[in-house]
Amino acid sequence: MTAPTTTALDRAFDQERSRLVGVAYRITGSRSAAEDLVQDAWLRWQAADRRKIDRPAAWLTTVTSRLALDHLKSAAHQREAYVGPWLPEPTAVAPDPAERAELAESVTIGFLVVLERLGPIERVVFLLADVFGLPFGEIATVVDKTPAACRQIASRARLRVREERPRFAPTDAAAWEVAAAFLTAAQVGDLDALVSLLAEDALAVSDGGADHRAARRPVISARIPRFATNLAARMPEGSDVSFHELNGQPGIVLHLGGGAYQAIVFHIADGVVHRIWTIRNPKKLTGLTAPPIP
Repeated sequence: MTAPTTTALDRAFDQERSRLVGVAYRITGSRSAAEDLVQDAWLRWQAADRRKIDRPAAWLTTVTSRLALDHLKSAAHQREAYVGPWLPEPTAVAPDPAERAELAESVTIGFLVVLERLGPIERVVFLLADVFGLPFGEIATVVDKTPAACRQIASRARLRVREERPRFAPTDAAAWEVAAAFLTAAQVGDLDALVSLLAEDALAVSDGGADHRAARRPVISARIPRFATNLAARMPEGSDVSFHELNGQPGIVLHLGGGAYQAIVFHIADGVVHRIWTIRNPKKLTGLTAPPIP
C-alpha cells in the first residue's frame, strides 16, 4: 500500500478545517479562539507522524477538542470576573438543508448560553456525544476519563441542558418579518407595536464588557419596549444598519465608519420575540466577517 504524500496529508487537514472551527467554536463560544485553536491543531498535525494516522478526521477532532477544553478551563476565571452578562461571539453559519437539527441548534446563541452553565468537561463530553455523535471511546481520550465515566457525564449534562434549553425554531421568512418589524417599531418609538411583538417571558441580554455601555442585567419583557426605543434613539449619526443571519437566527449588525460596533440576534418563535441578545464588546465582533462555519 502506497503511503499518502505530504500534499495529500495537507489536503486532509484543509478538508477538515471548517468543521474543526465549528467544533472549537461550540466548545469555547469564541470564534477568534476557535480559529487560533485550529491553527494550533495544524501545527501539531504538521509535527506528527501523519503517515501513521489511520483516521485523520478523528485525530484532528480529538486534538482540537483537547485544545478547546484546555482553553475553556483557563478562561473560566475570566468569565467569572467578566463585567455584566457574558455572551458568545456572533458568527455566520453555513446553510445546509440536510444538517441535523442538533447541529443547527447547537450554534444558536441561546443554546451556547445554556452550555455556559456546564463545567468544561461536561460541555465537551455533551457536545462531542450528543451533537457530533462521537463514540465514548474517542471522547474518553479527549477528557482523560473512562468511556463509562463519559457516559455518566453526558447523561447528567443532557438533563441539565434539557431543563434550560430554549425551544429551537428554524429561521424562516416569518421570523425575518418579525425582526424587521421590531427594528422599525424601535426606530419610530412605537411602544404598542413592540409590546405586540414580544413574548410574555421575553428577555433582552446585553454584553458590552467592561468598557462599553450595556445593561448589566437582563431586561424583562415589560421593560424591553422602552429599552429598545432608547437604544435606537442613541444610535450614532451615520450608522449603517443591515440584516444578517447570525448563529442561524435573524440578526442585525450596526456599522460606523466601516467597522461593526454592535450586533443584535433574535430568537423568534410563533411570531413573537423570545430573546434579544446584543453584543457591543468590540473584541467579540471580529468574527462577523469570517467565513461561515458548519
